[in-house]
Amino acid sequence: MTERETTRLVAWSTEMRRVHTRIREALAITRDAVRDGAPGAQATRDLLLYCHGFCTALDGHHQGEDRALFPAVEAAHPHLAPVLRALKQDHSMIGHLLQGLRDAVDRAAPPAELDRHLEGIAAIMESHFRYEERQLLVVLEGLELRAEVIDVFGPL
Repeated sequence: MTERETTRLVAWSTEMRRVHTRIREALAITRDAVRDGAPGAQATRDLLLYCHGFCTALDGHHQGEDRALFPAVEAAHPHLAPVLRALKQDHSMIGHLLQGLRDAVDRAAPPAELDRHLEGIAAIMESHFRYEERQLLVVLEGLELRAEVIDVFGPL
């Protein structure tokens, strides 16, 4: 195995950490936009943009994992099937929460309501990311998966 191949193998764990960090940052920016948002058309457009971007990033990340990463992990490590099922259930729950946020944004809910949606998403998302990292980072360091990062972890 060449050094480049070894680097690519280890990179899946690095990519997961990197994507989780970017999504955490997107959430923080979105929460700041809700808290600091001033009334007016531009502030509303900015908030819509932040919320849409955050929801798209998190949804895309989870869809990539469900479609590309988790099947590869399960093929290489069948004993992790229960962990992967739990992570997919989290993805479904987070997707439901994201839809609630989208609906609140679409109906121009007040900032306090939007912040409650974001708080709930933040709590579940952080718990999910930590569990996922504890369960999968070591496995990802040796995972042989020939795919583009965007297909595995979403468009970030």
